[in-house]
Amino acid sequence: MSHASEDAPTLWLVRHGETAWSRSGQHTGSTDLSLTEEGCAQAKRLAPVLAEIEFSTVLMSPRMRARQTAELSGVLARELPTRVEEDLAEWDYGSYEGLTSVEIKARRPAWSIWNDGAPEGESTAAIIARADRLLAKVATLRGQIALFGHGHILRVLALRYLSWPLVFGAQLGLDTASIGKLGLLAGRASLLGWNRSPR
Repeated sequence: MSHASEDAPTLWLVRHGETAWSRSGQHTGSTDLSLTEEGCAQAKRLAPVLAEIEFSTVLMSPRMRARQTAELSGVLARELPTRVEEDLAEWDYGSYEGLTSVEIKARRPAWSIWNDGAPEGESTAAIIARADRLLAKVATLRGQIALFGHGHILRVLALRYLSWPLVFGAQLGLDTASIGKLGLLAGRASLLGWNRSPR
């Protein structure tokens, strides 16, 4: 996706606010946690930043933490075209669900989700296919698109949008309640902003 049409949408990737497991570093895929008190406060701090953006469409992961973040950020109150997008769900961690990276590496010292995927969950090929499917849907939209999702799937989306190798994800941190921006720069798909966290 290194070259794109001039009317391609701009994508605003918004990671959900803090949950108990994001705070503890546990891998949270399908487990449907709500935001902590701090996570709610983080989501509310997104409001003045997102209020400056004239979104045309809002897409949300089906997980509660992403939908809560969208609501508390004020974006849903605008009554824009909004839909829950299954492909924005977090990476399926399979048997690593609920484990920290330290716990996983005690079993498999060389493990990296970016190289190895998740046993009994999604492989790297599967997550790439899902991200590509979502990007194909988004490419049919216009304007500023808000995507409320999760730390790993949003990084995969960015990497695929930029045509970068998946392993680069290990060097592309994305904090809770932070924002990334993808769009065109001189006609090329570009990283226009990353990991912006309102304070």
